[in-house]
Amino acid sequence: MKYGMVIDLKRCFGCRTCEIACKSANNVPKGVSWNRVLTEGSGVPDGPSGTYPNCKVQPFPVSCQHCENPACVKVCPVGATYQDPDTGVVRQDYDKCIGCRMCVAACPYTGVRSFNWEEPAYALDFATGDADVPVHQKHVVEKCTFCYQRLARDEKPACMVLCPGRARHYGDLDDPESEVSKLIASRPYKQLLPEKGTKPSVYYLV
Repeated sequence: MKYGMVIDLKRCFGCRTCEIACKSANNVPKGVSWNRVLTEGSGVPDGPSGTYPNCKVQPFPVSCQHCENPACVKVCPVGATYQDPDTGVVRQDYDKCIGCRMCVAACPYTGVRSFNWEEPAYALDFATGDADVPVHQKHVVEKCTFCYQRLARDEKPACMVLCPGRARHYGDLDDPESEVSKLIASRPYKQLLPEKGTKPSVYYLV
């Protein structure tokens, strides 16, 4: 089994509901984003690509790519960054993390990991989201987990469930009959930095 996500760029209109859903479901600390919606060709939200008057705005969601060949796992000296053998999901064990940030340096996808320099702070005075989310800690690296706590309950990631454009699809890439496998077999797609050899598990339909 190898879990992955397919994002339909023709259906994504940049509402950022996925960002909020992720942050809420995982009680992500203030100032931290595991999932960001950038703009293709711009690098910032809502920034256009091209030259006036021939400009376009193409939202482009970016988070951990949960690579089949993850560079981050190879460099972690303590096994805090690891690949779940049953699902292929790249996970982070906060209790093992020593804060060396080798995984951040090795990951070719800029900005998908964050480091808690201080004790995590929150906009609200109470926790949000799933009760079984691991407690966030100071001096550890964090990132998207594909909402692993939800996978354990046979549920889908929060970003997919709440996407109003139904741009996100999630499932087993090893199953040719799964929705995600059928989508990438029937539509043109691209992956982020395929030349790096990490084999991302996130596919973008174009």
